[in-house]
Amino acid sequence: MGIAEHFHISPFFRTQCKRLILLFTLALTLLQGQNTPYFDGSRAMELLEAQCAFGPRYPGSAAHDSTAQYFEKFLKPLADELKIYPTTVINPQTNQPVRLVNLLARFTPEAPDHIMFLAHWDTREIAEKDPDPIRQKQPILGANDGASGVAILLALAEILKAYPPNMGVDLLLVDGEDMGLHTQMETWGLGTKAVAHQLPRPYPRYAICLDMVGDAELDLPMEPYSVRQAPELVAWVWSIGEQLGYTQFRRELGPAVYDDHRVLYLNTGIPAIDIIDFHYPNAETNYWHTQADTPDKCSAESLEAVGTVVTTLIYLESEQYNK
Repeated sequence: MGIAEHFHISPFFRTQCKRLILLFTLALTLLQGQNTPYFDGSRAMELLEAQCAFGPRYPGSAAHDSTAQYFEKFLKPLADELKIYPTTVINPQTNQPVRLVNLLARFTPEAPDHIMFLAHWDTREIAEKDPDPIRQKQPILGANDGASGVAILLALAEILKAYPPNMGVDLLLVDGEDMGLHTQMETWGLGTKAVAHQLPRPYPRYAICLDMVGDAELDLPMEPYSVRQAPELVAWVWSIGEQLGYTQFRRELGPAVYDDHRVLYLNTGIPAIDIIDFHYPNAETNYWHTQADTPDKCSAESLEAVGTVVTTLIYLESEQYNK
């Protein structure tokens, strides 16, 4: 995932978000009779482990190429339309050109109204936060930071194939998110920046980014940029989480994170939010950008919580679109 920033949000946004949460909680209560397909956290965990089996998937590595091929093979029979966007960027870590691959799986693409879910699939080439100086120069496996959000999108693709939505749903796997330099904000989210203006028009009505959502100690406060960019959507998503009984979705502000949702918004204007647990696994211990970011630190229960919330959102939207 991208870099965290210091961020102060105005009382206006806090008040607005609280009001919107109440509104959408009522709406969800009225719609709870709708049927939503089951999201299987165990299946998502399998898909997380399948990605990690390739090893560190940083751009320029053999594992990166193999993983891109795996995604294409996985998504092609599921999506109504699969678009692949290869591009070349300069790697901020090496100042050398490197190839990226973004993939867009579209469901019901002919619909005039679309929503989008995105996650980055690349992993970081260095582990600069690792406590061992020798291991800091080695690439991370990226079980949570890379594989977790993508695992949910892949599981969603299987659901969307089995239960076609009435509206357009786009799943975007972005590359080159995690090559950035901590001193240069613009060096993060390079895949999203590259693909932003290549996306089919009209743009989706909104976008939800999933990043670091597999943490076994999952804790999901509201990300401040998200509240600024799309307060109604944040309120809607967190209300669904609350109504479904997932206490991981907390009505408090967490760290501001310059992530793919921010890059997408700045380059397209698409209202975009981030579902993210930046404190991995908690405020006292850090696995982010270390060699400890491995599948055993993730859980099917966490993936199922986030996956169920976004699945519920999709089919509530789809049902409303059909009326």
